[in-house]
Parts: sequence; C-alpha cells; structure tokens
Amino acid sequence: MARLSISRILRRLADAEPARVVAVAVTAQGERTLTARELDRRSNAYARDLLARGVARDDLVAVCLPNGLEMLVVCAAVWKVGATPQPVARTLTAADRAAVVRAARTAVTVGFAVDGTPTLPEGHRPGVDDGPLPDAWARAWKAPTSSGSTGTPKVVLTTAPALLDPEQPVADFLPRRATQLVSAPLTGSAAFTYAFRGLLTGHTLVLLPRFEQSAWLDAVERHRVTWTLLSPTTMDRLLRVPPAQRDVRRLVSLETVLHLGAPCPPRLKEEFVTWLGAERVVEVYAGSESNGLTMIRGDEWLRRRGSVGRPIAGTQVRVLRPDGTAAAPDEPGAVWMRRGDRPTYRYLGARSRRTADGWDTLGDVGHLDADGYLWITGREDDVIVRGGERIHPVEVERILERHPAVRSAVAYGVPDDEHGQRLEAVVDVAESQVLPAALLEHAARGLDPARRPTVVHVVRTPVRDDAGKVRRRDLPGAAGTTPRDAG
Repeated sequence: MARLSISRILRRLADAEPARVVAVAVTAQGERTLTARELDRRSNAYARDLLARGVARDDLVAVCLPNGLEMLVVCAAVWKVGATPQPVARTLTAADRAAVVRAARTAVTVGFAVDGTPTLPEGHRPGVDDGPLPDAWARAWKAPTSSGSTGTPKVVLTTAPALLDPEQPVADFLPRRATQLVSAPLTGSAAFTYAFRGLLTGHTLVLLPRFEQSAWLDAVERHRVTWTLLSPTTMDRLLRVPPAQRDVRRLVSLETVLHLGAPCPPRLKEEFVTWLGAERVVEVYAGSESNGLTMIRGDEWLRRRGSVGRPIAGTQVRVLRPDGTAAAPDEPGAVWMRRGDRPTYRYLGARSRRTADGWDTLGDVGHLDADGYLWITGREDDVIVRGGERIHPVEVERILERHPAVRSAVAYGVPDDEHGQRLEAVVDVAESQVLPAALLEHAARGLDPARRPTVVHVVRTPVRDDAGKVRRRDLPGAAGTTPRDAG
C-alpha cells in the first residue's frame, strides 16, 4: 500500500471502524475510552484552534501533557495542520523547557508556558467545528527532546515525513494489530514513537498515567495486553512485587515485552527472563536519532549475557579506537552506526557527529564480538578519569546492584584536587535500612581500589526515571546538590 498522511490515516480509521475503541485511559476516577470517530473529530476541532493561533506547515508544536486521551488528540491535531509534534518531558526543569522551545523556534506550546510563545493550557477545550480539514502533512513527523542526562536537552528533528504505510507493522517483531500497554511517559521518544506508530497501524492503546507495578499487572490481565515497552527501572520494580501477586498466569495474553532506554544489569535481565520466559523478552539498542539499532531476543541473550544484540533494519555497526582505526573483536572503543545514505535526523540548536559518509555515534562505548554482537559499556561523557585511569560508571554500578538491598545505583565522578576526579555513587535501597558503610564494604569486595567509590549516598527513591534515564549533572557533588533522602 502507498504511504498516506497521518491525517488521512486517522480519517480512514474513523471511516472504517468508527466505534472501535482505539485507546483506554486508566485514571483515578475509572477508565475513559476514545473511539476512532472521537479521535478524528476531537482532533479536527483542536486543529482549528492551532490554525487560529497561526500554526503553519512544518511548524513545531511543543506538547507537555500527562499520559491520557488529551495527549493523543493534541498530537493528532498537530499532524492534521501539517505541523510537527515536539514532545517535551514533564521532568525537565522550566529553564530546560524554555531552552528547547527557543532552540526549536516552537510556534505554540501545549501544557506549559514559555514567555514570548503562544500557549494552550492542559485541559484546553477547543471549538465545536469538528468537520474534516484539507489533507496536510509535515516534512518531519516528530521532534522528540532528549532526556538531558548528559547536558542541555536537544531537540531531535526527524527527517522522515508524516507519511506512512498503515499496512506495515511498527517493527518486524510486533504484529500490525495489537493491544499495547503504555506505562512510560508519552513525552519520551521511545514511548511516543511506538505508541503513535502502533495507533496508526491499528493497535489499541491502554494508557496508564504513570508506571505503577500493581496497576501494570492489573492492566495486562484486564485488557489482555499483547505487548508493552519497559525500561530496566520498571522491570526491576515488577520483580520486587511478591511472587503470588505477579503470578505469570495473570500475563497469558502478553506476547512481547520490549525493553530499551538504558543498559540492563545482567542479574536483572536473567531474573526477568526466568519470570516471563525468554521467548517473550526483546531488547533493542537505539537512540532518539534513529541512526541505527540492534536487537536481541531473550533466548539469544542467555547465550550472550550482557549483549544488546546484532544490527537490524539496514544498520551497520563498528567500534573504533581513539585513533579512528577499527577495534578488534572484544576490544572496547567508541560505537559508531550507519543506517542508509541519508541522515535520519538533525539537531535543533546543537551539532551532530555524523560524518560525510553517514557514520554516526550516540557517544556510547562498547565492543563487538567475533559474531557481530554488540555490548555497551557506558558513555564517553560519563567516563571518570581518576589519577589517569579511565573508569566506566557501569562497572561500579553493576557491583553495587548485586547487593540484595540495592534497587539501582548511579556512579559518577566529582572534582578532586589530588586525583582530578574521585568516584561517588547514589544508591536507591528502597525501604532497606542498610548503611553506606555496608555498601562501601560490599563494593570493596568486587572492585579494585582505584575503582571503588569513596562516598555512597543512600536514597529511598528511584535514581533513574521510568525511561531508565538519570541527569548526572544533578547528582551530589557534580553540581553542588544533595539528593532527597540522602544519608
């Protein structure tokens, strides 16, 4: 089938099955549903409000809304006027939100305000004219905002237009029609992409306002969810639910769990595969830039613990030494990817590292084995240099996370007059009363002296968000702050 505009696809869905429920939003007051006809008509009305505020083709509309039906309607309206949705995470600071709006020259914001930019508030009620609009499509179908985990967030403008073939599945490992549970914030790049691409190919979306273990389990069971997206953070929370409450028989409908967003500790991955079944677990390594991706199934992973898989979808991967030469198998270096001859994105307000011949890097460090499987060690920006020795935080985090009381850990460097940097860590111990001294002792048993943290900050709240991201610049010592509940 030929590619159609997103606007036309939404109209076709409404014409073909007007009463079909395309989304269910789980709220504190109960469940709310949205049919294909309601999505089409409500987005038509909202689109007219955007047009009245001067939104034109290829403008960016920044959307910062919670998971819910309004998020679906607003983004559909943006596509219908030929503009590009720019999802902005609700976890960003007001200063960072303003920075990405300025960088993108955003036409209108929805759900938040920035001085000098027209805005529509959360809960805005559009006019009543919900009739069809002329067909329109933007030259970029999305412009997600990076998490800002390594610095100021970037706006990643895709080069793919708002045109697609609705007969094609979202990915080869996902069916065209499915029931998709969305528990990650729709303002995040991965959740946004998989949810909206799924919606346009016939998925029914079940929207949770946020990830919560019991609600997730209940939603899978009640709505017979067939697939969902998780991060290592949310996988860990599920495994902490008492076994009787997460009996796998409640999840008989679940065919696929896709996880991405952050490196997954091998211990966590093995426990998750054991719980759910290797054939249901798929891991993808990719970035908002869509400049390449790898994939590995659970059964493959059991044979290559820690790998993020082999390249798919036309991706090439290579690992380079600092001098630019190719690393040998199992030799660490900078991970570079190539996916076709044309760029898949451009940054707004920042510069990419893409070379003239199409190779690009997300700044990750890792290695390839002799069979072409990729391992990710960490990020170049996160490397800690202590007395001339380079330390990857993930090495330290994996040791700390082996402690039974530790839910997750983040290691990082802070300035040190003697060694240049010293190593510290923030460790989430949930409700445990374990002391920092015990965690330092645990780390000492698994790390040589140069790689041991000198300070462990104990917290009882997650150190990574539901997408698995962490803003290292906000950690204690890195920017002169102290986390909540630190001890």
